[in-house]
Amino acid sequence: MKLMSNSLIVLGLSLGMMAFTAPVMAQDEASTLDELLQQVREARTEADRRYREREQRFIEQRDQQEDRLQEARDRHAEEEERQERLSEAFEDNEQELSELNDRLQVRMGNLGELFGVVRQVSGDAQGIVRNSIVSAQFPDRGDTVARLSEARALPSIDQLEQLWFLFQEEMTESGKVVRYPTSIVRADGTREDVDVVRVGVFNTIYDDLFLRYLPETGQLVELGRQPAGRYRNMASGLYNAEEGTINSMAVDPSRGSLLALLIQTPSLGERIQDGGVPGYIILALGLIGVLLVIERLIFLTLAGQRIKAQIGAGKPNPNNALGRVMGAYAENKDDDVETLELKIDEAILKETPALEARLGAIKIIAAVAPLLGLLGTVIGMIRTFQMITLFGAGDPQLMADGISQALMTTAMGLSVAIPLVLLHAVVAAQSKRLVQILEEQSTGIIATHADKLK
Repeated sequence: MKLMSNSLIVLGLSLGMMAFTAPVMAQDEASTLDELLQQVREARTEADRRYREREQRFIEQRDQQEDRLQEARDRHAEEEERQERLSEAFEDNEQELSELNDRLQVRMGNLGELFGVVRQVSGDAQGIVRNSIVSAQFPDRGDTVARLSEARALPSIDQLEQLWFLFQEEMTESGKVVRYPTSIVRADGTREDVDVVRVGVFNTIYDDLFLRYLPETGQLVELGRQPAGRYRNMASGLYNAEEGTINSMAVDPSRGSLLALLIQTPSLGERIQDGGVPGYIILALGLIGVLLVIERLIFLTLAGQRIKAQIGAGKPNPNNALGRVMGAYAENKDDDVETLELKIDEAILKETPALEARLGAIKIIAAVAPLLGLLGTVIGMIRTFQMITLFGAGDPQLMADGISQALMTTAMGLSVAIPLVLLHAVVAAQSKRLVQILEEQSTGIIATHADKLK
């Protein structure tokens, strides 16, 4: 029984010890039941003390939680009051802001219109400045108008002054002839540092060469094809002129458009090439006709001078037509009038072919030239219709070759025929006048001889 009681006591104590905290477990193991009982008592006393401390802390924390809850409720009430005040202030500010916006719109009425005008003018000015040759001398001057054209707010006074200055600069530079150093791109692609002369906003030249401004790269480029020689002579005279002198210069008021059209104008050699084979034949005939006219003019002029000299002289001179006619009279002066008249007419007939020589050839060339021009026109139109048949009429450049030949041969034929017709008339009139002089003088000789026979 005692052993069982001891076992029950040990079991109870073990179960009791399981309910205690770690400090109890941390104690040394008891060697007797009394020590174990004493340890259990101490552990229980310690646990009661801890429980009371916890309970006291809980009560204190509960009181503190009530205080904190009350403080939170008070703070919540204050925040609600503050929210009401802020809501009222927000509504008042919204109303005031609306009133201020209305007043701002009223006062900004003209400024809003100004904003639109400034953006529009800046957009127009941006294109002008970008393509102006003045920008080659003053690069990056278009940044101001670029910003104004893209701005979404009212421009400042400084920006408006910059825009005004830009327009004033463009107007001022348009009336100046300025020499300044810069880099140009030659026709072969090489870059060279030279002094160029800018004529207002119209042309830029280097020596006798015209330059073109490329807005994309901001560079001055030598034109691959220059205008006619007289324009280049003007450019050279201005480039080499001394300061203060006055020189004539051709300007392009369209800022490059007229110059681009001018350099595209075909030269005389290119126009002749457009005429093709009929054109070369026409020019060859025209050259032959001109040479014949020159030869006839020289011959008839010299012959007319000798005849005039013979009229004043009494003795016949065989170096001229009238002298040879008078020589025929001297050889047959003893014959009767009719025979003498026949002899003199024969002498005049001998002189007439020399005075009228090659006039028929000139007349034929003048008649054939427009016919060759018409032939070239027909050939050119045939080529044009062949191009239309092959490629259609959508691309005018394909038909330009045939049309150019058709027009140029006609123009060349008329250009040769018209002067030759006029020159033939002049030469024929001069020849006829000399023949008429011979006939008049021969008639006078015969009349004098008839008087002597009476």
